[in-house]
Amino acid sequence: MELKNIFENVPQELKKELFQTLAENNNIRIERIISRGQITPENKWYNQNENEFVILLKGEAELLFENGEKEKLRSGDYLIIPAHRKHRVVYTSKNPECIWLTVFY
Repeated sequence: MELKNIFENVPQELKKELFQTLAENNNIRIERIISRGQITPENKWYNQNENEFVILLKGEAELLFENGEKEKLRSGDYLIIPAHRKHRVVYTSKNPECIWLTVFY
């Protein structure tokens, strides 16, 4: 077993969001996402086949759902996004960067 830290090894330069799979099997995938001002392109919606538990560990962000609902997240906030609930990221803080932990199941 190798001990790792979710807040370490954050790249200094981030031209696009960084998605890193931390663990996965047939039923679950756990990812670390790092954002520094990046947002979802205007014409794109995430429409995932799995449920998504997402917690914002660091920074601030805002999600927009297809029905117009918005969720502002600060460090420690989490939510569950059901499968096929279309959403996009419309804001992520630059300083501090956003560090997300997502669990797809």
